[in-house]
Amino acid sequence: MTTAPLIEESIRMILQHQAESGAYIASPAFRPYQYAWLRDGTFTAYAMNRAGQHDSARRFYQWCDGVVQRYADKARNAIAAVQAGKRSGGNELFLHTRYTLDGAEVAGEWGSFQLDGYGTWLWGLSEHVRLSGDEGLVRELRPSILLTLDYLRTCWQLPNFDCWEEWGDRQHPATMAAIYGGIQAMVEHLPEREEELTHLGESIRQFVLTNGTADGKFIKSLGDSVVDASLLWISLPFGLAKVEDPVMVKTVEAIERELLSGQGVHRYAADTYYGGGQWLLLSAWLGWYYVQTERRTEAHTILEWIASQRRPAGLPEQVQAHLLSPASYPPWVEREGQPAVPLLWSHAMYLVLAAELHLLEES
Repeated sequence: MTTAPLIEESIRMILQHQAESGAYIASPAFRPYQYAWLRDGTFTAYAMNRAGQHDSARRFYQWCDGVVQRYADKARNAIAAVQAGKRSGGNELFLHTRYTLDGAEVAGEWGSFQLDGYGTWLWGLSEHVRLSGDEGLVRELRPSILLTLDYLRTCWQLPNFDCWEEWGDRQHPATMAAIYGGIQAMVEHLPEREEELTHLGESIRQFVLTNGTADGKFIKSLGDSVVDASLLWISLPFGLAKVEDPVMVKTVEAIERELLSGQGVHRYAADTYYGGGQWLLLSAWLGWYYVQTERRTEAHTILEWIASQRRPAGLPEQVQAHLLSPASYPPWVEREGQPAVPLLWSHAMYLVLAAELHLLEES
């Protein structure tokens, strides 16, 4: 498929699967993903903003606001509990990471205590304002913004699940970058809290630079020095480190050396989820980095490879051309069915990379 049709299809796919509530379903055809995540949804909304679909993005941020307000008392109780010395509590204490399309918590364990989504939605809201000029939305959502900031300020150092819903007993640099990005994004919108938020953001940045590196590169989590492709987020889009920062450069070199197969990027070397395939959204992220570091030809090649992976139902979450753990694939299929397709986040990151390559204007 050529670029323009897949751009148009991706926009239609996302709009088609945005609920009346404003939530984006992660994957309509894969049972475990028939919910909405703040993290996945924010990057989908960001793609919609890049494609000029500002009303769609606005509706998503209003959904985020509804979630935060619905569980405002829970957030306040969590803040009070942590301030009193409590550091664990899982689903019952902390805000969840996934919700129904109507904004309700989902029963059961799913790595629910994650913080990346709460930083990400603040970053995305600021991007929505920048790209659409919708400054009134910040005023409209101010109570939820302030509560989210208080929640992040209180909880940012706590061990919590990473972006893959794993390792809930560790601290993760990519998660901290998302928190940093959200806090920094709000500085311009809350001038009365500029000093406080700037100081908090710098504290998080210094913590990551001091504790979240080994051998000159960023690490998957404190206590695990391997590389994870989500570490790209530290630079893009959250800006904790610049793309040309030597630590970031060395991290990307490790991703290329250990996690890149052709144009497909794996999550991390020990991944066994559906055999540890190549994730399209991570390939798009690497392409995004390439654009920002003047490697546009390689970015175009990645974009074309992503398009070549399209299935009749859309872009999948991952492909199985090169599995890190082939023996792990059949048990996952038996347990949950075929891998997720379509995945809205894959379509979203395809749009983001296309936008970075100035192809949206040409579609």
